[in-house]
Amino acid sequence: QVQLVESGGGLVQAGGSLRLSCAASGRTFSSYAMGWFRQAPGNEREFVAAMSWSGGSTLYADSVKGRFTISRDNAKNTVYLQMNSLKPEDTAVYYCAARSTSLRTRSSDYNYWGQGTQVTVSS
Repeated sequence: QVQLVESGGGLVQAGGSLRLSCAASGRTFSSYAMGWFRQAPGNEREFVAAMSWSGGSTLYADSVKGRFTISRDNAKNTVYLQMNSLKPEDTAVYYCAARSTSLRTRSSDYNYWGQGTQVTVSS
């Protein structure tokens, strides 16, 4: 069982940066692939980024490549999403998620979810 708690969201102007954190409970965090997803009002939840349990593999949505970076610190049971050059279309609730095997981009492949943190980018 893994419990996830996101933090770091907020209001930022376009072009600014935010770093989201996701703190995980459980002794087996280091064995989980981690993902970030987002959901804007009226939209489906969409994939943002994912990282393998070792940190050796990453995937990014095309819309965030070159602007967002996922990282993890297994000693701290935490995964991060550094978001730079933010755009108004990045506005959404951001969720972190965990799955026990390889990284995936489909939300239905993830077993554990946080409660989400709001990111609002003003123009």
